[in-house]
Amino acid sequence: MLQRGMIHNATELVDLIQQIGFLPLLYSGISGYSAEDVVDSDCRYVVYDDGGWDWPMWKWKGPIVTESPCVYGKFFDKKAGYISMDWWPDFMNYRRHAYPEPAPGSIEEAIVMTLREHGSLITRELRAACGFTGTKMRSRFDGYVTRLQMACRIVTQDFVYPRDKHGHEYGWGWSLLTTPEDLLGKEACHCDRTPQQSLERIMEHFKHILPQATEKQIMKLIK
Repeated sequence: MLQRGMIHNATELVDLIQQIGFLPLLYSGISGYSAEDVVDSDCRYVVYDDGGWDWPMWKWKGPIVTESPCVYGKFFDKKAGYISMDWWPDFMNYRRHAYPEPAPGSIEEAIVMTLREHGSLITRELRAACGFTGTKMRSRFDGYVTRLQMACRIVTQDFVYPRDKHGHEYGWGWSLLTTPEDLLGKEACHCDRTPQQSLERIMEHFKHILPQATEKQIMKLIK
C-alpha cells in the first residue's frame, strides 16, 4: 500500500492520510511507514550551496492541519504525525484512558487550563504564561507538553513563522497549540466504544495497513 516516492504534493498526502488513518511525519520505527518515506525525493529536505534550505513536506504541515480533516501532534512514541478524523475519536478515547487526567494542582493541569483560557498559544507563549521562564526550564516544559499531546489533551492548530524585514516567513515555525475540544468541538471527540474496544479496533487496523510490522512495533506507536 505504501511505496517510496508515491506522494508528490500536499493534496496527495492528505488523500493518503484519509486512506490509512494514521501517518507519522518522520521515521516511525517501522520501515517505509512515515510521510518522509512516501514523498518524492523532490519533497524531502535539501540544503543548497549558499546555505539555504528547502523542505516542501515540512511546509505542507500548516495547510494540511488547517484545511483538511485530520489532527496533528506528537502522538506516535512522542513523535509527530497525522490522524484522520475517522480515527481520531477512537484514538483519543484510548489514549485518554492510558494517560490519566492531569492531577489537580499539577503542572500538566496548569498547562491545559492555560490553553483553555487563551484558546491557543504558540509554545513559547504557553511556557511564559505557565511561569517556565527560568534557565534550563524549556526542555522540562517541552516534556510536559509532549506528554499532554501523547494523552490527546493538546493538539496543533497551525504553525506560526517569524518574518524578516521584507515580510517573508523563515525558519522552522512554532506550533500553535490548543485543546482538541476547542479545535474540533466536543462532538468530534466523542466515542461510544470503551477504551479497550477502541484499542482493539486501532490494533486491527494497523495490522491491516502494516502487515510487515510486528505487534510489538505497532504497540510502540499506539500505546
